[in-house]
Amino acid sequence: MKLKTTLFACAATLALAAPAMAERELTFGLQDNEASNVYKGAQEFASKLEEISGGELTVNLFPSSTLGDFKAMVAQLQAGELDMVITGYPDMSYIIPELNLIGAPYVADDFAHLKDIIAGDWGQEMSAKFEEKGVHLLDVWYYGTRQTTSNRAIESIDDMAGLRLRTPNVPFLIAYAENVGATPAPVAFAEVYLALQTNQVDAEENPLPTIEAMKFYEVQSHVAMTNHFVASAAVQISDDLWDSLSDDEKGWITEAVAAGGELNNSLTQQAEEDLIATFEERGLTITRPDLAPFRDAMQPYYDTLEEQFGEGAIARVRGE
Repeated sequence: MKLKTTLFACAATLALAAPAMAERELTFGLQDNEASNVYKGAQEFASKLEEISGGELTVNLFPSSTLGDFKAMVAQLQAGELDMVITGYPDMSYIIPELNLIGAPYVADDFAHLKDIIAGDWGQEMSAKFEEKGVHLLDVWYYGTRQTTSNRAIESIDDMAGLRLRTPNVPFLIAYAENVGATPAPVAFAEVYLALQTNQVDAEENPLPTIEAMKFYEVQSHVAMTNHFVASAAVQISDDLWDSLSDDEKGWITEAVAAGGELNNSLTQQAEEDLIATFEERGLTITRPDLAPFRDAMQPYYDTLEEQFGEGAIARVRGE
């Protein structure tokens, strides 16, 4: 009896002495709304993380720019006021200028190539630059590939000449329009449909899911698969927070982020495949111009970038 009592007492003492696994809720900011594939991926991340951590780590999602635009959220991350954020990978060029290189049209051939770039020497150098800014890059998810819609067939680069092409007020997309012979026309995103409908502009460029969501197919007759920019979303966590986590916690987050990315990527890739057939059924003409002349036309823009980042910078990013 005395032996049992002693054993129970020792066990109780050890239990009290052992550090309790602290539960923590991570805050996660996004610009994307609840209908987006990125948000669905973030939900999958949150669900998976809670599952594999046994509830030790949970996630509170803040979609639709609830916490501000991406720059505001990155600032909150750096200040320790926000734990995680998703932004466009090249969008981080405002604090890491070298990311302008991956934003240049046709530098990444497709998402698989982009992932290879990020995993390679140049991408690892960029990850180190993220760390210097107080940010740890966890993963990059697929956001879609930008295509060009218009009210005339684009069979070759020659058909871009004189086309009034709406672009966002983004240097590399303006450069795409200029270098392929179109006339860039920056128009606010909310006004694009009306600008197309009233012939203020002839064309616009966006990923296929955006063309569907914004119903640009109602006021455009053609979609040219120009594949000029592979958009991606960078999943980031506070570097200070990351360094404070145990190896188990880091493993849980890494596994859960990969699960979220897998869902987001598959949904976006499937949507792009399905939408080509959907647009054809609606009477739009899909064209696939030879893209080699489009890529060649970007050389003056590449030269400008290499004046800033060094000769051969584009080839190095591409892994050539």
